[in-house]
Amino acid sequence: MLVLLPPSEGKAEGGQGRPLDLEALSLPRLAPARETVLDELVSLCRADEEKAREVLGLSQGLRGEVAKNAGLRTAPARPAGEIYTGVLYDALDLAGLAPAARRRAARSLLVFSALWGSVGIEDRIPSYRLSGGVKLPGTGPLGRYWRGPLESALPGAAGDGLVLDLRSSAYAAMWKPKGEPARRTVTVRVLQSTVVDGVEKRSVVSHFNKATKGRLVRALLEAGADPATPAELAAALRDLGFTVEGDEAGRESGAGAKPKATALDVVVTEL
Repeated sequence: MLVLLPPSEGKAEGGQGRPLDLEALSLPRLAPARETVLDELVSLCRADEEKAREVLGLSQGLRGEVAKNAGLRTAPARPAGEIYTGVLYDALDLAGLAPAARRRAARSLLVFSALWGSVGIEDRIPSYRLSGGVKLPGTGPLGRYWRGPLESALPGAAGDGLVLDLRSSAYAAMWKPKGEPARRTVTVRVLQSTVVDGVEKRSVVSHFNKATKGRLVRALLEAGADPATPAELAAALRDLGFTVEGDEAGRESGAGAKPKATALDVVVTEL
């Protein structure tokens, strides 16, 4: 099973260590596209701090991120699983996984990125600031820019297994599974169930959506689950204590319809 994750806006500092080696990153087909985005981002941030801050959508308080981006080629790098922070990654707690679960995470988790396209959690990267919604002056909208390179690289990475897509919308736009990979893709929506005057209400959660997804992935990794179909994934999650609803059969919408991802709802009562 391949698990697709969003990055985090905030990132840990790179600490100490050797700098980025683009050729050593996973999905080597992405190397030329990575070089293009990295070159423009570094050049922009070195040339004009105010313009860079405007393009990147950074407040005055985050102007230090411009200088960080300017030094990306020589900055110390560390595993992506240590660089990405925030609610999802706190709940996932990669550092706290048992050794076998950590090995499964290294094989199965891919983090989408406006700068790198997609990286594995063991790939060494520097701390950076670049959101999926940014439009660079030369490269253009990054969500659109990455579609071609990722379409070339991702189907091979997915192989013939299940794809669990937990990306947020900005990063989901970078690669949309088509054909057979789409048939084997599952997306997850987190809903909170509350009872008001004896009537159940369902609402989409945002902040805690990330925490639930982090806990979900952690539970699958610790259990050693390797579902091959949407139905097997739903069953595995139920066995792990999650409330799961949806069309887990993964059927197409009608005769001649293109394959599409299966949508599952994970229902929580407490955040």
